[in-house]
Amino acid sequence: MRTSLFLLLTASALAQTPRPGVNYDEAKVGNDPLPDLKLTTADDWTQKRRPEILKLFEDQVYGKTPADIGTPKFEVTATKSDALGGLATRKFIHISLPNHPAWPGMDVMLYTPNAAKAAPCFVGLSFGGNHAVSTEADVPLSTRWMRESKEKNIIDHRATEATRGTESSRWPLEMILKRGFAVATAYYGDIEPDHADGWKEGLRAAVSKEGANTVRKAGEWGAIGAWSWGLSRIADYLQTDAQIDGSHLAVIGHSRLGKTSLWAGVQDRRFGIVISNDSGEGGAALMRRDFGETTAIITKAFPHWFTPNYADYAGKAAACPVDMHMLIGLAAPRPIYIASAAEDHWADQKGEFLSGKFASPVYALFGKQGVIVDEQPAIDTPVGDFIGYHIRTGKHDVTDFDWTQYMNFAARHWSK
Repeated sequence: MRTSLFLLLTASALAQTPRPGVNYDEAKVGNDPLPDLKLTTADDWTQKRRPEILKLFEDQVYGKTPADIGTPKFEVTATKSDALGGLATRKFIHISLPNHPAWPGMDVMLYTPNAAKAAPCFVGLSFGGNHAVSTEADVPLSTRWMRESKEKNIIDHRATEATRGTESSRWPLEMILKRGFAVATAYYGDIEPDHADGWKEGLRAAVSKEGANTVRKAGEWGAIGAWSWGLSRIADYLQTDAQIDGSHLAVIGHSRLGKTSLWAGVQDRRFGIVISNDSGEGGAALMRRDFGETTAIITKAFPHWFTPNYADYAGKAAACPVDMHMLIGLAAPRPIYIASAAEDHWADQKGEFLSGKFASPVYALFGKQGVIVDEQPAIDTPVGDFIGYHIRTGKHDVTDFDWTQYMNFAARHWSK
C-alpha cells in the first residue's frame, strides 16, 4: 500500500510544471530539528507553555490581534424559511463595528437545517462570496474587491452574474444540511481585500488610530489575523441564534483560509473543532521542510498575510522559535483535522501529516490520542482520533470526500 502511495506521489510530482528553485525531492528537504514542545503536565501546558507558544506565534508569524476594537453590531437583513427547496432556513446577517464606521462590515450567510431545532455549525470564509457558495439565484451579488480571475468570471476585480455558484462544489450545502449541520460563511474580502495594500481599505486600517497611514510594525497582525478575527465575530453572532447550537462550532478553511481557520481556532476556544484543508506553508505544513512552498516564497508573494517578522525567516526557517506542530498542539485538547491532497505538492502533504504526528504528544497530556499512526497513510484512508488526517485523491481543492470526513469527525466527537 505504501509503495503504491509513493509511486503515485512521485509520478504526480514529476508531472508538475517545474518552478525554479522549488524542491520536490524528499531527499533534499533538510533535517533541522523541530523546536522542543517542552511538555511536562497538562496543567503546565495550559497555564504556562501554551501561552508562551501562542505569544511566539503572535510575535513571529501572524501578529497579535488587538484586544478590544469595539463591540460588533448584528443585523439580520433577510430570512428565507424555505431555502434550498424547503431543506433549510437561510439568513443574512450584517456584522459591523459602530465605533469604526470606516470598516464597511461583513455579510454572513447562514443556512440552518429545518429538521433540527438547534444545529451544530461549520463556520468558514469563502474566496468568492456568498453568491459563489450558494446556487440560489436570489443571493445578493458581492460588490467588494476580488482577485482577478477570468476562469471564475471575476472581471476588473468585481464579481459578475457568471460567478454565481462557482464555489458551490467546495460548499456542498445540501449534503451538509441533510446530515443535520448548519453552515455559516462570509466573503473573506469583506474583512480585508486580499492584496498587499488591501489593509488600507479593510479592517486593519479602519481600527487603527493612524488609519491607512499606519506603518506596519513587528508583531502587528497581518491579513490572516484580520480574517481570523472575522471568524470569531461570526461565532459571536451564532451564540445569539436559537437555531444554532453555539456549544458545537467547527471552524473550517481551505488553502490560505485553512491557515486562517487554524489561527482562529487556536485563539478562540469556542471553536470546538478546528479543520485545516490543504493549508500548506504558513498553515499545517512544517516550515523547516524545504518542500514545495517555503517561508521565503510565501512571504515574498504574500507579505500582507503575516506579521513583518515572519519574513525574517526566509531561507532560515531553522532560526524560527516555532514550527507548525506547535500550532496544531495549541488546539489541544479539542479535536483538530488536517487534510492533504495527493496532487498538492506545493502544500507539502507529508509536512502537513508530520505536524499532526508531532503534535500528538500534546494531546497525550490530556489522555487523548492524536494521529495514532507513525507513517503517512494510504490515499483516501482517514486516520487519527483527536487529530484526524487524510490525504485524498486529487488536487488542491475541497471535495465531497473531504466534507464527508469532516462531518464524520464532528459527529463522532460531538456525540460524546
